[in-house]
Amino acid sequence: MKASDYLSRYELRYFTTRSDLHGAWLIVANWLIIAAVFAGVALWTNPLSIVLGVIVLGGRQLGLAVLMHEAGHKTLFRTPALNGAPAQWLAAFPILGDCDAYGASHREHHRLAGTETDPDLPNYRSYPVSAASFRRKILRDITGRTGMKLLLGTLSGAGNRIMMRDGEGTSRVPQGLIANAVLFGLLWLAGQPLLYLLWVAAYLTSYPLVARIRQVAEHGNVPALYELDPRGNTRTTRANLLERLLLCPNNVNFHVEHHLLASVPCWRLPELHDTLVERGFYADHPNAIASGYWDVIRRAVPELDRRTTAAA
Repeated sequence: MKASDYLSRYELRYFTTRSDLHGAWLIVANWLIIAAVFAGVALWTNPLSIVLGVIVLGGRQLGLAVLMHEAGHKTLFRTPALNGAPAQWLAAFPILGDCDAYGASHREHHRLAGTETDPDLPNYRSYPVSAASFRRKILRDITGRTGMKLLLGTLSGAGNRIMMRDGEGTSRVPQGLIANAVLFGLLWLAGQPLLYLLWVAAYLTSYPLVARIRQVAEHGNVPALYELDPRGNTRTTRANLLERLLLCPNNVNFHVEHHLLASVPCWRLPELHDTLVERGFYADHPNAIASGYWDVIRRAVPELDRRTTAAA
């Protein structure tokens, strides 16, 4: 099964065309939301705004990770140089990532997806899990235990398989610390240096949580984990506005489409999805699409689904 089985040569060129303008807008939009969170908490400082701020910032840190992922595929920008330093400093370094290291290892995930040698298997091989196991995972995330473990691993060069998904560490930790120092400096110049604590809190709590849910959505308890067809080993999740803000920024939820044709920029994935649906790509694989992130969790934790059904 190839993309060319469903798309013409012209359509393949169309969907894989990159755009510097779109890439720049994705970065600007992500940072505008981050700035809005900081401004909102500064203007209305209270426990609720702080908690909501940490939650939204975790989603935006995942958004930066997705843009790092795009640059690793060389699809964020059309101009190769822009997928280098600009993407590093504006997407990867603020979350202590590295586009180059991530891209190199992530391509192995694409090459080996559907096999027992997929380097990402530890992230989702155990699903489905019990409700108790899932609660323990979520508790580790929201209490910062997962984030602290991964932060220490990143700083020591041991790697980070929850947030980066499949990197073997990073040689860019000093640049990451500089990028975070710049962010702190900007908040200090704005007279709100304590707001940087929101960024740290999100990095340690909500970011690992949403990254975990993203991974479960992509490959957890899929129809056929060890099948080469992406409709078997990968899942696309249809998402509402809130889910797109927090759980699947920058169209990362269209994951079957991404595995089918990794050279498609993320901003074209919804159109590619609609085209494939119209042409029967999913006709014999309905379970390759989830109707939302609660549907994802129900599939990953069947016990919760049974409880919900019994209660109804």
